Amino acid sequence: MTTKIGIKGVIIPNDYQWVYDWLEMDATSPNSVHSQLMAANGDDLEVEINSPGGSVFDGSEIYTALKEYPGNVVVKVVGMAASAASLIAMAGSKVLMSPTAQMMIHNASMPADGDYRAMDHASEWLQKTNETARNAYKLKTGIDDAELKAMMDHETWMTPADAVQKGFADEVMFLNSEPAPLVATASVQQMLPLSVINKIRNKLGPIVKPKPADTTDLLIAEFNLLSLKERD
Repeated sequence: MTTKIGIKGVIIPNDYQWVYDWLEMDATSPNSVHSQLMAANGDDLEVEINSPGGSVFDGSEIYTALKEYPGNVVVKVVGMAASAASLIAMAGSKVLMSPTAQMMIHNASMPADGDYRAMDHASEWLQKTNETARNAYKLKTGIDDAELKAMMDHETWMTPADAVQKGFADEVMFLNSEPAPLVATASVQQMLPLSVINKIRNKLGPIVKPKPADTTDLLIAEFNLLSLKERD
């Protein structure tokens, strides 16, 4: 049996997930993936990715969880696997790409302020982060550090054919089917700024969390609305 799980929207920390859910925005946190892996219970996995990336360390946790999973893991890039999402894609024992999909790898980035020592430290931290990200690409592709560094410095976008040729993917989907239309260049969605997350938390408070609408609640609300109209 094969279980399908999704890596959709930005890659976020666990404690951001409820905010994205409340705003009805696609996002994937490590805990959301862990819960899907537990439910899969060792079944083979089909992991669908359409994500612009996001938090590199949360992407690393998801990558590690998929690599450790006991069942077979097939990754399908159905839209975009960019930045941290391309890191997650490397966890597949087999990586397939839709003919209309794209993959992108680049350097990590972060805001920084302070004096020259703070800037030097930030630069060193970013370079180390890039180095560890390259490990996932190197394990999958066999490409050496120097070439991967150049690709990440350049911010390399790959078509499915490019990704297969370089070893980031194993196969293009539907090659024996009718030709699919080429993809237009996609704009990369950004993660919500921490200031926005904190504003929502401060407004709603720690107790308020989104919950699925209950059918009974909806019927009661509709009945009350009709009663008010009849009184008018």
